[in-house]
Amino acid sequence: MNIERISWKSDGLAIRGEIYLPAGPPGSFPALILCHGIPAKAKGPDDGGYPLLAERFCREGFLVLIFNFRGAGVSEGNFDILGWARDLEKGLNTLYLRPEADRKRIYLMGFSGGAAVSIYVAARHKEVAALVSCASPAEFRDLSTAQGLEDFLTHARDVGIVRSPDFPRSMDEWKKSFKMVRPLDWIDRIPPRPLLLIHGTRDDVVRVSHAHRLYEKVKGKAELSIIEGAGHRLRVEEKAMGKALDWLKKISVGAGLKPAPIADR
Repeated sequence: MNIERISWKSDGLAIRGEIYLPAGPPGSFPALILCHGIPAKAKGPDDGGYPLLAERFCREGFLVLIFNFRGAGVSEGNFDILGWARDLEKGLNTLYLRPEADRKRIYLMGFSGGAAVSIYVAARHKEVAALVSCASPAEFRDLSTAQGLEDFLTHARDVGIVRSPDFPRSMDEWKKSFKMVRPLDWIDRIPPRPLLLIHGTRDDVVRVSHAHRLYEKVKGKAELSIIEGAGHRLRVEEKAMGKALDWLKKISVGAGLKPAPIADR
């Protein structure tokens, strides 16, 4: 596979990431955008991060885009959930214009806060052919009180996704952005496009009840996969990622996915 650094502008901010291109002859590949969640204070020793996940899906024939939302990693700016949505929209457009990507097979897979943003963007953009939502909150009720929002802002400063001392300029507007992206209000706009919800029974950050609430909105039009014993970091849970990979391959094969090169397995 080939790995290419990429960047685009979103609200004047530099959003940076990498594209993983499958090995083999040039052609149109099904494309997958991986959307990270709100960073924790530290990664576990078993966590190889999103590059490892991107490599895995790339070896199976997917063109994969990973990137840092504003405020995270090497991207510029401060965390803002609606800003994250605009970052993803710009990334979606960037990928859509890549000659290697099959425009009819562009998929999103989001994790936690990134899953919430993915639901919002997929609902609003028909270019998204399918979505895998991993550990998405149904809503951001914990942030509905002034103290809850202040506590979250403290966390955001601690993990470095809010970098400017005068950000946000308006706590009320910041709070409204979470209400705007509320997954419960958007998820039923995704079907009949394929939709998979994955959640772990031992998720101590976003309780599994959130997955059931989301599924009730799309019951019979989507698939729910509850992973027994899995925690919040589903990217390190083999059962969860195996399920996501098999599900996406099935969809892509139906649309003409070529098998991954033998030498790349």
